[in-house]
Amino acid sequence: MADNRIARGIVLVPCLLLGGAFLATAIWGQGAAAENRSLAAWIGIGLLLAGLLTQWRSSEPSVTNSDETPDAH
Repeated sequence: MADNRIARGIVLVPCLLLGGAFLATAIWGQGAAAENRSLAAWIGIGLLLAGLLTQWRSSEPSVTNSDETPDAH
């Protein structure tokens, strides 16, 4: 299957933004958010890791047939 860089970027950006928002809530949260700091931190870390894992290159070799020429029959 072809490596789709656009799809990986579409997954990366929201994961990084949401992960950063959850981590910021865990660090600077006040009131009701202060009670759930550990939960917000774990969700933020999980989202950041998920976003970074989408950028991991697949180990499948890409198949290209550029050496073959079409028959002119």
